[in-house]
Amino acid sequence: MRTWQSEMSTFTDALTGRTIKRLTTTGNNVHMYFTENSFVQGKNEIIFQSDRASGKNRAPHEDPEFSIFRMNLDTGVIEQLSDDIVRSASAVTKTPEGHLIAYTTDCEVKVLNTETGVTTLVYRETGAYQMASVPSIAPNRQYVAFCRNEDSRDPIHYHGANYAGFKERFYAIKDGRITLAYLDGSGSFDVLKDTHQVGHFQFSPVDSTLGMFCHEGPWNLVQQRIWFLDFISREARPCFRQNEEDSIGHEFWTQDGYVFFDNRGPGHDGTITSDKTQAVVKEVAVNQNTMIPFVGLMDRNGKLVKKIDMPFYCNHYHANPDNTVLVGDDVDKLVLIDISGTQPKLTELCGHKTSWHTQSSHCHPTWDWDGSRILFASDEGGRVQLYLLEL
Repeated sequence: MRTWQSEMSTFTDALTGRTIKRLTTTGNNVHMYFTENSFVQGKNEIIFQSDRASGKNRAPHEDPEFSIFRMNLDTGVIEQLSDDIVRSASAVTKTPEGHLIAYTTDCEVKVLNTETGVTTLVYRETGAYQMASVPSIAPNRQYVAFCRNEDSRDPIHYHGANYAGFKERFYAIKDGRITLAYLDGSGSFDVLKDTHQVGHFQFSPVDSTLGMFCHEGPWNLVQQRIWFLDFISREARPCFRQNEEDSIGHEFWTQDGYVFFDNRGPGHDGTITSDKTQAVVKEVAVNQNTMIPFVGLMDRNGKLVKKIDMPFYCNHYHANPDNTVLVGDDVDKLVLIDISGTQPKLTELCGHKTSWHTQSSHCHPTWDWDGSRILFASDEGGRVQLYLLEL
């Protein structure tokens, strides 16, 4: 596989005076989705996606051909780990220390062992279904699970620009599956068949028999977004039980096994576009509210263990290791929000200057495993690049 020499440089943020390290300059470069973590636990490395080896000069909305890479954050040297083209910029996950990487191509799910270099085909789609979102590796490292939805002529929103097809697919898809495949390639089966478009499946980090998934679509149209899935009983049950006024999404597992979610209230579809408006409910501003938005932490039994009113707007949040501080991406800035007390306290981190034009251009700021650094993306300059901020 090919290697690239360091592209790292530093600059001073004009907004806050903080020093920011730019990690990449070649092609488009995207870190793992914010529900995952690109940082390699125990090593000063990240695993990320890039189209630098494709030989094609494509803008982010032109579906760049992403493959998987590793960067040494001490030297900046970049190493290509696989020449497979992944299904989307966010179709990759890994175990915390990076020994196993699972990813989807157009019709296959594969697992790469980075210690041996062996890639195992664990699932091939032969029916009228499409892979959805990111695969998830169980903490026991015996199997991977992922979402599949029936084929639709409507585009999936993480291809193209500005959430094209987001509302249309929500109505069109009536058959969604959660599928399990064994990591040794010995077989697969559907754990759950649903009557909605499903997405964002994630195993609990502390229990290989418990997962979480969502009914995907505009938040204001989805009646019950977040679901737990018991892999023993194969039963789904609601996580946070929604009422009429709730618009919920961007859920993820915290390191200690709670589910974080964001509730923005009536009229919020969970999107932002390059016009700085919502994609579906354009008449409601991204930071316009008829109720006080809040974020919450749920335990595995569906109990709300923490609720924090959130009078600020961010598109995504990610929690530090002890769930006391969030990093978020508002329209123009990255911010830290202290939620250790009864009232949230906001600190500006830096400007991000991203366009919000494509899913890959979303900042998706993500904490390192120890809470000392934040990785984010921006398409300032026309291509998506990676940036590192040390706290």
